[in-house]
Amino acid sequence: MSAPLTDPALLTLTETAVAIRERKLSSVELTTALLKRIDTWQPKINAFVRTEADDALKAARDADAALARGEIKGSLHGVPLAHKDMYYSAGKIAGCGSKVREGWIAPTTSTAVARLEAAGSFRLGALHMAEFAYGPTGHNPYLGHARNPWDVTRITGGSSSGSAAAVAACLVAAALGSDTGGSIRLPAHFCGVTGFKPTYGRVSRANAMPLSFTLDTVGPLARSVDDCALIMEAIAGPDPLDATTIGAPAWDMAVASLSPRGLKIGVPTSFYVDDLEPDVAAALDATLKVCEQLGASIVKVDLPDQTAVAAAALIVLAVEATTAHAPWLRQRPQDYGAQVRARLENGLAYSAVEYLEALRWRGPALAAHLEAIGDVDVVIAPASRAVSPGIVETDVGGGSNAEATIIGITRFMRPINYLGVPTLVVPAGQSAGGMPIGLQLIGRPFGDETLIALGRAFQAVTDHHQRIPELP
Repeated sequence: MSAPLTDPALLTLTETAVAIRERKLSSVELTTALLKRIDTWQPKINAFVRTEADDALKAARDADAALARGEIKGSLHGVPLAHKDMYYSAGKIAGCGSKVREGWIAPTTSTAVARLEAAGSFRLGALHMAEFAYGPTGHNPYLGHARNPWDVTRITGGSSSGSAAAVAACLVAAALGSDTGGSIRLPAHFCGVTGFKPTYGRVSRANAMPLSFTLDTVGPLARSVDDCALIMEAIAGPDPLDATTIGAPAWDMAVASLSPRGLKIGVPTSFYVDDLEPDVAAALDATLKVCEQLGASIVKVDLPDQTAVAAAALIVLAVEATTAHAPWLRQRPQDYGAQVRARLENGLAYSAVEYLEALRWRGPALAAHLEAIGDVDVVIAPASRAVSPGIVETDVGGGSNAEATIIGITRFMRPINYLGVPTLVVPAGQSAGGMPIGLQLIGRPFGDETLIALGRAFQAVTDHHQRIPELP
């Protein structure tokens, strides 16, 4: 194990699960260590919206008692987890980062959380998020802004702000996020953790807060690719409560463990490589060299116009989000933050024809993408052109450059949601100032396990993902 058992909070999810099963670490010891670390870090980074210490410690004692009887619930037995505050747990508050749902008690449990609990995990608390998951920075006018553990003056990225910050600071080993327009991948990049957006329809969204029903995707943020694979093994597969998962294959850990030797990796000739900060460009070049050393071949790929794909995604997201919020917008407009309310009102500007045209084009756009990449297994691209910018400069009223900055850091996100393909973000370097840099491994539809296999091999020979921030 890479971290001593004297500091269990620093163990990865995979290490933690093994240590508990082998009785080298108790669930109570781990939970106590995490709660202590949360008490220290929370005032600095605002990653949690609430912790549930008493309930978590009781669950930990129960898990230890079950293990003593020889009863192992599953691969995550006795592991405390926390998730973005949009995943419903029956009888628990799910505020969704908003004033509108402040104090709302969920009547049922989301499928993804239920499957993690069936594997033996339990709830430590709920994590910060952008209001209704509709923001890319981590700002929140009601909860206060989440802060990047590497530099608390910088953004975490959104909307899975708390998930990325908590994992980066080792307050929890892994967390569910959601990705509708980059909300797993962008925070993973900015906070230096591993984030996985599965193929659309691979994981159930049932009883998680909806934003855009044809784009929403459930996935994990964790310290390593191995950890993401462990989560995916538990949550992937069909669910009768979510029709988009019909026919979704169960997770194939054997494929996820294959060698990347012989894989063909594509590097875009434009869009994803335009106007990169030098440190980001250097991280991409270094990663490609590592992939070649692992036995993969590198080729250039000319992708279709990604600007057009992103524009279509924006229309779909805008209309579907506004539709989901229409009743509250009519009844409680004053309870929305200014930025989210403006974005929702913008969705009213699109016609039904524009929305349906954007929706109908998804099939042809994916076909064009697959034709362009040919027999390429994985496309590698930066997650963003830059490292995390400042909180102040990207806030409402942050100056004339705020909107341009936000557009610049998010432009590599939306095409992937529109196409529905799986994407893994792995830490791949750091800037001269020490801020994390992540790269996207973009796969083919339902080629999720291939991405995991490549990411695992990459992390076996690099240590970017092992960096841990120091307390500010």
